[in-house]
Amino acid sequence: MPDKPNLLYIHSDQHSPFVTGCYGCDSVDTPNLDALAARGAVLENVYCPSPICVPSRMSMLTGRYPHENHVWTNTHMLDSAIPTFAHAMGAAGYDPVLVGRMHSVGPDQLHGYSERYVGDHGPNYLGGVGANHGMLHGTAGPSRVSIRKSGIGQSAYQVHDEDVTASAVDYLNRLGVQNRAGTMAKPFSLSVGFMLPHQPFVARREDFERFADRVPPPQTAAPFSDDLHPHFKNWREKCGIVDVPDEEIQRARIAYWALVYRMDVMIGQILDTLRENGFEEDTLVIYSSDHGEQVGEHDLWWKQTFYDDSAKVPAILAWPGRISEGSRIDNVISSLDINATMVDALGGPALPTSRGRTLLPLFENTNADWDDVAFCEYCTDKGEIQRMVRKGPWKLSYYHGQPSTLFNVDEDPRETQDRISDPDCVDVVRELTNRVLDGWDPDAIWAEIQTKQTEARVMSQWTRNVKPADTHRWNLRPEMDYLE
Repeated sequence: MPDKPNLLYIHSDQHSPFVTGCYGCDSVDTPNLDALAARGAVLENVYCPSPICVPSRMSMLTGRYPHENHVWTNTHMLDSAIPTFAHAMGAAGYDPVLVGRMHSVGPDQLHGYSERYVGDHGPNYLGGVGANHGMLHGTAGPSRVSIRKSGIGQSAYQVHDEDVTASAVDYLNRLGVQNRAGTMAKPFSLSVGFMLPHQPFVARREDFERFADRVPPPQTAAPFSDDLHPHFKNWREKCGIVDVPDEEIQRARIAYWALVYRMDVMIGQILDTLRENGFEEDTLVIYSSDHGEQVGEHDLWWKQTFYDDSAKVPAILAWPGRISEGSRIDNVISSLDINATMVDALGGPALPTSRGRTLLPLFENTNADWDDVAFCEYCTDKGEIQRMVRKGPWKLSYYHGQPSTLFNVDEDPRETQDRISDPDCVDVVRELTNRVLDGWDPDAIWAEIQTKQTEARVMSQWTRNVKPADTHRWNLRPEMDYLE
């Protein structure tokens, strides 16, 4: 084998670290992720760049924050001129391959990958015909129906991930043939994108029943009252989650636990194949997700918040001989730092405008210099312009036109005691507010989003009339989604 390592990068969708065994959850079964953690490192405090899919994923590709990519919503396109970690790997001599989920909007469905197997289920172009979820219509979005229509059945996203798993296993097996034959000329770079455990909160009977009596209720309530932050008051009213019955809450949570378990099973199949083909010792394996899932915590669901349930992501890295087994890193880290770490580990050229910082020095010395800071931003077509900074133990969330919030997450990990008006925190509030607004202009962002809305109308009309072919799209069928 060549001196450079292989890369296996597994990226899920909407996985809360708090529903993972190696992060302390004893009610879920994630034996394969736990085993990966045992032979590598668990990163305890990793924050996504945005608590929604497209901006988070595009930031993960480029190492730039959403406002630097100009990608804030799920309808915004990433400029193909911006180099990604896939471009850096290609420049380093790899042939970067993607299997499954990327959630890129627009004609560029590769963004530096040389090949892509199993695409996304949605249209490649703005204005394209969306997926038909059949009897689970509406359950993939942030709406009460996704909680009401939860339970035993089948999610098409699980079918998608089974196809992704089969393709990834086949790819590794074919590389194994080359490796044993002595014809494998270069190391591989394989990215695997899962849809699970993204809602619909629907799982097959076997998995649902596995957790039926094991899932606890949410830890943290936020009663609907006049004291509730206005953003969350409006959000809960808009989505119909002001008053969700306990039975619905529990049923949806059980299904989520079951989907996490099923994803772990599929990850295990890929890791077993890696090992069986003799690649494990020469491969950097990374697992992470695009954002978390509230799953009823703070009486909220899905993502779209800066609470740790939504903004934190699991991150597990294993690299024999380079990352100590069973290590845990509690520094504040951004997902963008994982981007920089992959590029560094594979010997690629540093991305010129990336904000990511390589983690390799921390793996070598946990006392290495490191600025414990990470940012997350959430901006919408409705005018919500928000940004969060986690700096050391403090987390400040800035809501443009509304009150900010401040939590000391070391002392108050469930974020129930807002310190924004605490006279002892005046200096902290000032410092962190300045950090949030440094190079980030809420009014300018909102003006650009409004411009993008008018541009999107033209692009959507073009798609509807021209009907361009989706170059990378998985065939989600309505019969794949059902409740028993």
